This record gives sequence, structure tokens and C-alpha cells, in this order.
Amino acid sequence: MRARDLGIVIGLGRTGPANAITDVAGVRVGHATIVRGDGPLVVGDGPVRTGVTMIVPHDGDVWTEPLFAGSHTLNGNGELTGLEWIREAGHLTGPIGITNTHSVGVVRDAIIRNAVRILPFGTSYWALPVVGETWDGLLNDIDGFHVTADHVDEALAAASGGPVGEGGIGGGTGMVCHEFKGGIGTASRVVDESSGGFTVGVLVQANYGRRDRLRVDGVPVGEAIPTDHVPSPYTGTEDDDDAPLPPPGSGSIIVIVATDAPLLPNQCERLAQRAGLAIGRMGGTGAHSSGDLFLCFATGNRSLPRTSFRSDPRVTVDVRALNDFAIGPLFDATIEATEEAILNALVAAETMTGRDGITAHALPHGQLLDTMARFGRAARPAG
Repeated sequence: MRARDLGIVIGLGRTGPANAITDVAGVRVGHATIVRGDGPLVVGDGPVRTGVTMIVPHDGDVWTEPLFAGSHTLNGNGELTGLEWIREAGHLTGPIGITNTHSVGVVRDAIIRNAVRILPFGTSYWALPVVGETWDGLLNDIDGFHVTADHVDEALAAASGGPVGEGGIGGGTGMVCHEFKGGIGTASRVVDESSGGFTVGVLVQANYGRRDRLRVDGVPVGEAIPTDHVPSPYTGTEDDDDAPLPPPGSGSIIVIVATDAPLLPNQCERLAQRAGLAIGRMGGTGAHSSGDLFLCFATGNRSLPRTSFRSDPRVTVDVRALNDFAIGPLFDATIEATEEAILNALVAAETMTGRDGITAHALPHGQLLDTMARFGRAARPAG
């Protein structure tokens, strides 16, 4: 189930065929989901509600062919590895992983392991993988380190184009958004031919926000569905006195933006920055305890100098660049796709009970639609 299946249409832009980040040609997404056990938390045993999501950025040799990329931080209480090299050189040099906070290291190392296995013997290779995280310790045995290198291999092997699994799947398995069940969401926009006809796709791992601030297309949905109607997982249980839970809205959000426009690194950075406007429209505030980290990569320039120590005989390479006066529609596309991706994560996610009986309830579709209608946003066909 997605927002448009309910008749909720965000913005004015046109979506791609799958309304997903995979609408950018060559981009693939795969998940590995780990759900195991119930009852009281036993560190190392479970319950386990976690996983990893992998984004493969193009259809070439992702290990040695870089893409131009740029990043932006709304609030930095989080991690997205590999950003120093992206800031320095503007290059994304491999697939992107998203997981839980305490599994960043193993996912990073597993990405390198996968490259070493695939590349020809003797390849002189180095890697600074990009891996993002949000904290799923509300539902998951996060200190049990249940994500392994094999799960990364599984997600990479499953990576495909077309529709993308959303909600409580992959890295989003144990995530909570605006005190409802959250997780993975995606959406896309295609700009008019007069602006280049480029595609912008977004994937989020949504794990942020307070209930009372939630807005959907400007409608105060969170106020209309308060926590005394649909309980918040941050309420916890009576057994939490000795280990208090974090305050509501303490999580984070990772946003990955992809486009086939021929953007330079600084232009990628500008697109990444616009994701924060969508989060604000949904009611996010970049809270002190939130890691709101965004990355944009562009596939419009290929055959950039290789990321290996093997010499590249080319002294120069030809690069295309978008006229900055034509970048405005891509800003609009990024904002709309990010907002819809977050909403898709909320709509797709199903109620989940995790460790110690803590439950993150799904956003109730009926109440959502009733609230939208009361504010003049009745369900309408997607077009």
C-alpha cells in the first residue's frame, strides 16, 4: 500500500513508472530483513527487528567507476560514512548501505569484502564505502549485532530495478516515524521535457519526528491522531523504569537522492540540501538528537576517471553540466519526491511489536483519509 493507492497525491509533478528511486536508469535496490523472536530483551538473542538496504547506483562497474555526488547535513547526530571523500572529490565510489546505528561498521566492511570477491585477482583497489544509519533500539536488540556481512551480500544479490519494498523492510525493519511505524520509502519525479526531461528518485529510511508535528500535504494529521488514540511506542512498558526510553522524536532520517541529470558535485549538494525542506513540510525539525543526513548522486556523467591505482591514460575527460538556470525544476522534484517517500514509508509500514512488548502502530489509513478530507484534501486519483 502506498500514498497514491489511498488517493493522496503529493505536489504537482509527474512520477516515473515505478514512482521509485529505481526510475533513474541503472539504479537498483535490495533488502535483507531480519525478524526473529518475541518477548523480553536478551542482548545477543533478541528479539531482532533489523536489516540492511543496499542501493546500487548504476549499471556499470560500481566498484571502480565513480559518479558525481554531494551531501548535506540538516542535523549531524548520525553517521553516513565516506562523506569526507565526497566532500573532497565529489565522487561516489560504490553501492550505498543503510542499516541500524550499531551495524554501520560491519556493513561498511562487507561492502569492501563484496568488491574484493568480485574484482579480478590482483586489482589494486581501495574503498571508502557510504553507509548510513538510524537507531532501531526501540524495537530491536540493537546491541546484539545481528546484521552480518552475509546479509549485505544477500541485499546486494537481491538488488533490482522496478518497484521497491517499503515500510518495515531491510534497514527500515525496526524504524519508527512520527511515533508510528516507519522505515523505507521511495518516490520519483520526472521534470518536463523543456527542462531536460530528467528523472529524480528518492529513497528514505524514516525514523524521526514527533506525533503532534506530523503533517501530510499540509494537513495536521498528527494532531488529529494523538497518542491517546493510537499509542506511541515511546510510551514503552511498565518495565522500562530502570532503562528509560529516549524522548519521542529522537530518531533520524537518511535521504538518498538519485538523478540522471548531468550534475556537477556542487549541484548534487544543492539537490541534497532540498530534502530538508520536504522533512520540514512533513513536520520534522532537525531535532538535537536526530541525524538528518542526505546524499545526492548523478548518473548524467559516466566514464569519470577510475577509482583504482591503475593508471588512467586520459589527461582530461569530457564532462557535461546542467545550466544552473535549469536546476529549479530538479529542486521541486527533489522536495516532492522526498515528501512522498516519507509518506510512502508511513503508509506501507505495518504494526510491529518488538523487544519487551513495545509496539509501533501503523498509521491508520482510515483516520488518515478522514483527516485529509476534513481539511479539503479528499482522496483523488493519481494522474
